[in-house]
Amino acid sequence: MSQSTIRALILDDYANNAFREAQIERPVPQANEVLVRIVASGVNPIDYKIRTGHAPYAMPELPAILGTDMAGVIEAVGANVSHLSVGDEVFGMVGGVRGLPGSLAEYLAVDADLVALKPKNLGFREAAAVPLVFLTAWEGLVDRAHVQAGQKVLVHGGAGGVGHMAVQIAAALGAEVFATVSPGKRAIVESYGATAIDYKNVSVEQYVSQFTDGKGFDVIYDTVGGKSLDDSFAAIRLYGHVTSCAAFGTHNLATGSLRSATLSGIFVLLPMLTGVGRKHHAQILGYATRLIEEGKVKPLMHAEHFSLSQARQAHDAVQQGTAIGKVVIDVA
Repeated sequence: MSQSTIRALILDDYANNAFREAQIERPVPQANEVLVRIVASGVNPIDYKIRTGHAPYAMPELPAILGTDMAGVIEAVGANVSHLSVGDEVFGMVGGVRGLPGSLAEYLAVDADLVALKPKNLGFREAAAVPLVFLTAWEGLVDRAHVQAGQKVLVHGGAGGVGHMAVQIAAALGAEVFATVSPGKRAIVESYGATAIDYKNVSVEQYVSQFTDGKGFDVIYDTVGGKSLDDSFAAIRLYGHVTSCAAFGTHNLATGSLRSATLSGIFVLLPMLTGVGRKHHAQILGYATRLIEEGKVKPLMHAEHFSLSQARQAHDAVQQGTAIGKVVIDVA
């Protein structure tokens, strides 16, 4: 604990969008914060979008430390924090967005409401892959759509980051799960107990007829956006619920409205950006830990390892779509 400076990656400008390695002052936890020694930093699409200046709703003032997800060990506890202790192994979606420093650093002072005890049966690398995608999936399926056992749930992009979590959560809750995937990723969703739908070769009408007798799915989670959200309106049952973490385009809502369907937009960064609902995120991570420890949910990991100095390559693997599974940067 003696070191006064720590390694961190700094982003200086969005045009150049390169990381600069630097030694910075080790942060000190304020009231309601914990100081975490970061072992691993999870990479999500939002991370490269922020780095390249394509997420105006979330971009921090520069220079900034990016990195949304992390897993690590609590090294110090600020005033007013009683539920976490030094030595606790924690994970969370903690920063890297407007006003909050991120996890591409050896230490980070973070709001204690944003972290939870990590699952005992996951290493730090796997735990760092979980928070953003699990939180996004849970907010859509549970907080908004209130998925119930026996319902037919369709996940668009079932092998992706949010998608593979949504498939597993829905299955753990007792739903009958279907997932659209590209043909090469069938086995991934099938291993989670879902029925794979090859969206490239099967029309919406065909799969709605085949799997729901033409009635439509009870709940649809769209993680893709664009045509996938339009397809969701055509595949939802009367009074069904469509949730989407990718509803940022322009859409004609008539198809869904004529079915009295509900549409819920999911923007998982809101608690970090606004301060509202942070404790609920820690609560959801508690559910993640429970489901993971019960063996019902497991992050799909990209095999390649990236060190802190290879953070740019890790971002590129996510941006270019070459990674299958979650990309994580080993900070420690």
